Amino acid sequence: MNARRCDIAILGGGLAGGLIALALARYRPELSLLIVEQGDCLGGNHVWSFFATDTDHEATELLAPMIEATWPDYNVHFPRHSRHLATRYSAMTSEKFDTALRAALPEDAILTRQAVKHANETEVMLADGTLVSAGGVIDTRGLRDVSHFTGGWQKFVGRKFKLKAPHGLERPIVMDATVEQIDGYRFMYALPFASDVIFLEDTYYSDSSVLDRPLLEARIDAYLAERGWEVEALINEEHGVLPVVAGGDFAGFWRNGGEDTARAGSRAGLFHSLTSYSVPDAVRFALALAHHGALDGAGLKAFSAKWAKGHWENQSYYRMLSALLFGGAYPEERLRILERFYTMKPQLIERFYSGRSTSYDKFRILAGIPPIPIPRALGTITGFGRQPAPLKFSGV
Repeated sequence: MNARRCDIAILGGGLAGGLIALALARYRPELSLLIVEQGDCLGGNHVWSFFATDTDHEATELLAPMIEATWPDYNVHFPRHSRHLATRYSAMTSEKFDTALRAALPEDAILTRQAVKHANETEVMLADGTLVSAGGVIDTRGLRDVSHFTGGWQKFVGRKFKLKAPHGLERPIVMDATVEQIDGYRFMYALPFASDVIFLEDTYYSDSSVLDRPLLEARIDAYLAERGWEVEALINEEHGVLPVVAGGDFAGFWRNGGEDTARAGSRAGLFHSLTSYSVPDAVRFALALAHHGALDGAGLKAFSAKWAKGHWENQSYYRMLSALLFGGAYPEERLRILERFYTMKPQLIERFYSGRSTSYDKFRILAGIPPIPIPRALGTITGFGRQPAPLKFSGV
C-alpha cells in the first residue's frame, strides 16, 4: 500500500477547495497541503463571476490571479425596461484558476485524476489504494444530497465562442430577460471577453432539474443568429443544475452529507439561497479558515459545522424570497418579480448579491405593489398557502 502524509488534505479541486488551498498557502505557509481532484485539471470547466462589492480588499487580492476579465459596469434588459449599473464586474475562468493554483503550490501538493474511496477527519483512502494521513481533512467535492431542502432550480448551459467579426458589446449583460420566457423565468447572460470572443449562457429558474442540453444549445445559437453574430469556433462549453433553496432541515442535510470530515463549498451549503451564487461565500470561508487557530481534524470539523450553521441562519431572508419565487409565484410570474427588483437602488442590489442586505433593504424588496397577490404571498410565508416542492435531482 502506498502512503502519503500532509498537514491538510483538501478533497476536491473546484472553487471552494482551490480557494482554501490558496488562502492556506498565503497565510499558513508552514502547512503542507494536498489537493485531491478526480478530474484532469483544477476548477473543472467553469466561468465564475462576482461584483466588486462582493469582496473586501483581502478577498479581492486572493481572487486576482484567477480573473480573466473585469468590466467597470454592466447592463440588464427586461421587457419593460433596461438599465445600466456602474458596479465593477469580474469573471474568473477554470484555465486561470488551474494556472494560479499550480503557481502557488508545490507540484506534489496537487493530485489529479484520483478518486476518493473513503475519508475521515485524519485519513483519506484513494481509489488506487494510496492512504493519505493528514492532520486534518476537508471535503469540498460538491453538493451530495438535496433531499432535505425545498425550492427550485437554476439550470444553465454556457458556451464561449470566437466570432468572425466583433460583437459590439462594451459591457456584460448580466440578465437579458427579453428572450422568450420558457420553463419558468429565463434569461440570457453575456460576457464579452474580447471584441470577437463572447460567452453566452442560457439560464432558467425552473421547477424541474431536467436539463436538455441540445435544446439550450440550439437556443443559444438562435440568440447569436438574431444578432447577426457568426461563429468562427466554439471555444468551450459548460452546464449546471444548482438548487435554489427555499427551506428545509439543515441538521438533516448536515448529517446526511457525511459527518466524518470537515466540509466546505456547496457540500456545506455555502451558497446564496436565491441566486445559487458561490464566489463570495467560498472566498470568505477560505480566508476565515486560514486565520483560524485549530486546523487539526477535530478543529476543522468544528469550525466548518459552526460556519455552515451560521450561514444557514443568515440566509433565512433569502430562503423566504426563494419560497415566494417557487411557491407564492407561478412560473409565468417570476419575470415580473425579477423585473421589479432591478428597478431598485444600485446599493441595494449590490448588498443583495453579496448576501448582506440591511433591514431596510429587506423591507424595500417586499414593500410597494407586489408582483404576486398579497394573500398568496402571505399564505406562502406563513406556511398555510402554496409551498415550494421538495428538491429532487432528476439528472442532466
